[in-house]
Amino acid sequence: MSGMGLAQAAEGLVGTRFRLHGRDPATGLDCIGLLEAALARLNRKVTLPGGYPLRLVGLDHWLPDPAECGFADAALPFEPGDVVLLRPATGQVHLAIAGTGSDWIHAHAGLRRVVSTPQIPTGPILHHWRLRPAS
Repeated sequence: MSGMGLAQAAEGLVGTRFRLHGRDPATGLDCIGLLEAALARLNRKVTLPGGYPLRLVGLDHWLPDPAECGFADAALPFEPGDVVLLRPATGQVHLAIAGTGSDWIHAHAGLRRVVSTPQIPTGPILHHWRLRPAS
């Protein structure tokens, strides 16, 4: 399993319908569901948190240990499959996955689907993770 594999898996989900708390590509995904579904396509089964509100006061309760999901803290430059946690607005967080080129894959609530965008979504980066090589 590699970052490139994660990027390709995420790109394969572009066009999937958006659904808050969605975890199944057949019925819709949110940004956390996108990461969970992309990892599942790599046979990495993780269960990420659900039931969170749209506005988060505290993030710690909702943020699983990245190491348990196979990720480590990362530094620039971005590589395919890198995952970033952004703060697009006060009280909001959003995940995006670096694509195989310079694109970013994320579940866009406004467009109601998983999209590929040429730029990283708006907002300060709170965390940046990279998938650890399979052992």
